[in-house]
Amino acid sequence: MKILAIESSCDETSVAVVEGRQVLSNIVATQIAEHRIYGGVVPEIASRIHTEAISQVCDEAVKTAGITYTDIDAVAVTFAPGLIGALLVGVNFAKGLSMSLGVPLIPVHHLRSHIAANYIAHPQLKPPFLCLLVSGGNTVIAEVCDYTSFKILGTTRDDAAGECFDKTARCMGLEYPGGVTLDKIATSSDFEKYPLPYPKLSDGRYDLSFSGLKTAVINTVHNAKQKGEEIDIPVMCATIRQRVCDMLIDKTFKAAEDLGYTQITMAGGVSANSELRRRMDEECKKRGYSLYYPPLKYCGDNAAMVGAQAIYEFENGNMADSSLNATATLPIDYR
Repeated sequence: MKILAIESSCDETSVAVVEGRQVLSNIVATQIAEHRIYGGVVPEIASRIHTEAISQVCDEAVKTAGITYTDIDAVAVTFAPGLIGALLVGVNFAKGLSMSLGVPLIPVHHLRSHIAANYIAHPQLKPPFLCLLVSGGNTVIAEVCDYTSFKILGTTRDDAAGECFDKTARCMGLEYPGGVTLDKIATSSDFEKYPLPYPKLSDGRYDLSFSGLKTAVINTVHNAKQKGEEIDIPVMCATIRQRVCDMLIDKTFKAAEDLGYTQITMAGGVSANSELRRRMDEECKKRGYSLYYPPLKYCGDNAAMVGAQAIYEFENGNMADSSLNATATLPIDYR
């Protein structure tokens, strides 16, 4: 079954053709250059660029896959969560394409897609397993009970892990995308120099909080500027990264131990973070756990992961018609 998949939840316009767990094409048109001058994604600009790019990206995906539109068996699209204007571009394009080709329309949840990126890279991976899903907009520890059945164990009470990286990077004047730049610059380790907090929640067993860490970094940077002092950027970046990784790793392995999971996955843009990968690898080897994460090209937003999840949504009878609408917020365990 050949599925043409569309992703437009934020600032990447992506279309892929996927057959099972095999990716026939995966075209991604990024908007990093357009948003860099603002230091972050501007939703209105993002949706306009999606509108300009999506038709051409779709044609390129079909051509690269070596097929024609008549070979498409279904159209899949990210419908939630994300920037509402950006999502609407993809959803409306997908609905039109589905109707014109006379093929089923499959609505796919963005976070489920990120988890499915692991299916592309690891054909042997099957639920159930535990997933640490971390990105610029979401931080979730979830049980993947089956391909379309999920249980949220913990989530952030405020900022996402990626948002913490991006906003602290921005306050230090680092180039957008901040989280990627911070990871590259974090080359010096002196964790006593900036004693950043480790926020803990007394009433949330697996929940996380990153706003206190973000605020502490911003205050430290601003105070230094007011005194005419220089911040040691590589050390600060390394310390921020360490704290975020501490929280993510502690909560993930607490959940794994409590629930008896030995198969762990990571997904989302922050799963590309070099320190998080290194430490998760290290912890899993110590415990004899299996760890899976996508290759870098599938960590960020892309349509291949949408197609990888779409086949399971289709098999579960999760299909839509022309009334499908985009949704800005929706938990991964929706029914």
